[in-house]
Amino acid sequence: MPGSQTRFHRNAWDPGSFVKGNQTLFVAVSTGCFPQLSFQESLDRLVDLDFTAVEIVVGGSVGQLLPSAIASNFERITALCRTVRRLTPSAYYFDVDTADDRYFADFTLCCRLAKATKVVAVTVRSSVRGTPFNEEVERLRGLVRLATQEGVVVGLVPEADRIANDVDTTSLFCRSVPGLQVTLDPSQFLLGATPSPVDPFEPLLDRVCHVRLRDSTKDALQVRVGQGDADYGRLVGQLRKVNYQRGLCADLQPLPGLDQDAELRKMRLFLESLI
Repeated sequence: MPGSQTRFHRNAWDPGSFVKGNQTLFVAVSTGCFPQLSFQESLDRLVDLDFTAVEIVVGGSVGQLLPSAIASNFERITALCRTVRRLTPSAYYFDVDTADDRYFADFTLCCRLAKATKVVAVTVRSSVRGTPFNEEVERLRGLVRLATQEGVVVGLVPEADRIANDVDTTSLFCRSVPGLQVTLDPSQFLLGATPSPVDPFEPLLDRVCHVRLRDSTKDALQVRVGQGDADYGRLVGQLRKVNYQRGLCADLQPLPGLDQDAELRKMRLFLESLI
């Protein structure tokens, strides 16, 4: 369960890889699901919705938990993340502009917070399209080096509008950056895709350290829960085959005219039914 202690053992051939200890799949949720609320308020709301594990967003346009707040109140933020009733941190999502002067310093803070709260996976976004490949490789190598010092794994999330926008590019980054893992967001591969019996992200499955989910179609990144095209039952089966034993994280943005609490409840119950 997410509240239990998990053992991660480094493989000698790859200092960034890890083997999961005794743990099962569990359902988690992102603090980004309530962008209109403060960090504390979002945690309280997620507890009320009966979630037990949480992905904490650091940075981002919402600004619930900014790196500056972590830097100035590290002990208080750490205590808050540790003591939220019935809600255990399971991953961090680092969403800071890669061009920011404090990017690496802020990432180090996020990794320190992850270590202090016994979290292994920190998700990062790739740079904007047009960034030179070698420059991005050096940035990712720097992130993995900093994360390794704190015992943290970096998961690169492929996104349709970023430089790591497909399987081939993401795989190439992983081969070029020893220790780099993948945060899987199947919606990014479904958007604009032609229906196929084979999921395009299959080659990435053995590198997955975190999973973010929502209901999607080829025309919309997010739709009402239950109206999407993704086969998450098949996905769970694929993840079990590669011994993935961590969180399935609901990442739902509020949609106009829909009750966000009701959507999150439906998503939680659906994911729970799969595991």
